[in-house]
Amino acid sequence: MKQTGIRLYRYAALFKRPILIALILLTAAVCAELAGPLVAKQMIDRHILGVEYPWYEAAKGSKDAVVYDGKAYKRQDRWAEGETKGREVRVLQVGRGYYFVDGPLRFDGQRSVQGHELTVVGDGEKKAVYPMRELTTTQLYAFYEPEFGRLVVLAACYFGLIVLSALLVYGEKYLLQTTANRIIQKIRKDVFAQVGRLPVNYFDNLPAGKVVSRITNDTESIRELYVNVLSNFFSGIVYMVAILGALFFLDAKLALIALPLVPILYVWIVVYRRFASRYNHAIRSRLSDINGMINESIQGMPIIRAFRRQKETLEEFEKLNEQHFTYKNKLLSLNSITSHNLMSIVRNVIFLTVIWMFGGGWLGTLVTVGMLYAFVDYMNRMFQPIVGIVNQLSNLETALVSAERVFELLDEKGTEVAEGKLERYKGNVAFENVSFAYKPGDDVLKNITFRARSGETVALVGHTGSGKSSILNLLFRFYEVREGQILIDGRDIRDIPQQLLRQHMGIVLQDPFLFTGTIASNVSMDDPSITREQVERALRDVGAYEMFAAMPGGIDEPVVEKGSTLSAGQRQLISFARALAFDPAILILDEATASIDTETEAIIQAALEVLKKGRTTFIIAHRLSTIKAADQILVLDRGEIKESGTHDELMQLGGRYYQMYRLQSGELSAEKASKNRTTEGAVSGTAMV
Repeated sequence: MKQTGIRLYRYAALFKRPILIALILLTAAVCAELAGPLVAKQMIDRHILGVEYPWYEAAKGSKDAVVYDGKAYKRQDRWAEGETKGREVRVLQVGRGYYFVDGPLRFDGQRSVQGHELTVVGDGEKKAVYPMRELTTTQLYAFYEPEFGRLVVLAACYFGLIVLSALLVYGEKYLLQTTANRIIQKIRKDVFAQVGRLPVNYFDNLPAGKVVSRITNDTESIRELYVNVLSNFFSGIVYMVAILGALFFLDAKLALIALPLVPILYVWIVVYRRFASRYNHAIRSRLSDINGMINESIQGMPIIRAFRRQKETLEEFEKLNEQHFTYKNKLLSLNSITSHNLMSIVRNVIFLTVIWMFGGGWLGTLVTVGMLYAFVDYMNRMFQPIVGIVNQLSNLETALVSAERVFELLDEKGTEVAEGKLERYKGNVAFENVSFAYKPGDDVLKNITFRARSGETVALVGHTGSGKSSILNLLFRFYEVREGQILIDGRDIRDIPQQLLRQHMGIVLQDPFLFTGTIASNVSMDDPSITREQVERALRDVGAYEMFAAMPGGIDEPVVEKGSTLSAGQRQLISFARALAFDPAILILDEATASIDTETEAIIQAALEVLKKGRTTFIIAHRLSTIKAADQILVLDRGEIKESGTHDELMQLGGRYYQMYRLQSGELSAEKASKNRTTEGAVSGTAMV
């Protein structure tokens, strides 16, 4: 998981400039926001509670002077340096009333009022009684009036700080979120590019739905990491550091009370991740399985319905869904136990402790009401990012697990896409003692040796599983040979980058794949080097242009997913035209006429004569009537070439090909052919012994 974090950091480092600007804006926003409580403390302690500061008699009409009972008084902190002060008086609050004491206060303590006397009881049972007069609302207003202007200025500053902080936060969040989207765009691009580099056998073991899940669902979870999780963690850390600094600035005792929150949060995160990681791995795995099954079910829905397997398929889906639900509930229980409510309890305990210590005098007399207000305000602000961090722990774990799965895909060994062009092949192909196995120890090809000269047509025939398609998979380097070598124009194909190797090779499959787009785009594959004229010429050469031109959109008729609105023959004709448009030197026809009706096959057979000119053609065919004109026919059985030659030579030989041809033409019954084949195999085995 540590390595995953490092790799996520490397992706973020690609966009470090906007991230650094966002962090600077965040720091400035925090400073602006945290200056608010200091302004509020100033308003409370100096301009509201400051009425209890000592007042001194002054000349009438002087600045900040207050007239009471015919005399003028100015507060202690409003005297300029060098001004002569008169006698001292005090304005004191007791309960909800304010009282004028005509003289200084010897000490402060618990106050009480009885009649026209104000009693103060201090430490050590000290006691002092002062004559006093209760102030009316108008008289009290006069003492506060000099502060109103200053209060308005401070209130405006407080509001300005809030607005400034909001603007800075907006800029910070905008930069972070746009940068996060760019990071995810980069990751998705890398993952999709990696899919194109992966060998074909990788997809033999991993369903398409699971690959799609990693490209979409898992990368979206990573996006949440950059957009929400990291922004909350960054802002939370900045807030906590700034608030702790402000608390130490206010009072070290108060700061020490809040300091234990940092290790508590750390332990909280460690404990949570220990359990959440396991649950999230299981959740992402089950979600991937569900996506894979949904994809498979949609692809095979006609078969599922034809064989009435809806109930069994639903039960299999319910089993996966139930497992996903179970682990989701386990994670939900963990989140509930370690939710922000627990942090609220911690906060309230701290508040009660501070209030108790303040009321009991444990914090000393220097902790004023304004300071206590600032502390409570700072603690509330501090708990907001802490709660934000706690609430994002689940998303953090989900994102890390998803990132681990994405990087696992990126770490798969692939082939880099080679750029450039390769000179067109002459078309000489040679297999020399080639052996191959999809699984170790289970060879599907054994010592395959043959040569195909430029312009020749080579047909591969044999029963299912005999190795026909495997030969062509090796020629395309979808898989690598285990032993031997394959040569094109005398050059080992392993010495040629895969993408360059296939530049002058074309393939037509039994079940052609069409992409969403148009008929024309499926022929050209959106390759800018294939012109509109080449597309039309290719369609004409395979005899399909008039057929498609008659459609409402002509050759620009839309093609939906996999060409489901077209017939099998039409899809195959587009596939033929696609191969022809790229003008390959080597053409592969893998059961290309197996799913085509007789009339369409006649069109294609005529087009094949044009296609085969000037290029080496390999044909896999079960319809032996379509390969009678082949220059070379290879008869395969259990991964070995048993017979080779032209149609006439193999018919004269009277072996496997002869039996297969007579069986297809109706001259030989299936039962007799099977018996002959079994007998031949037994004789062959005896001879080997």
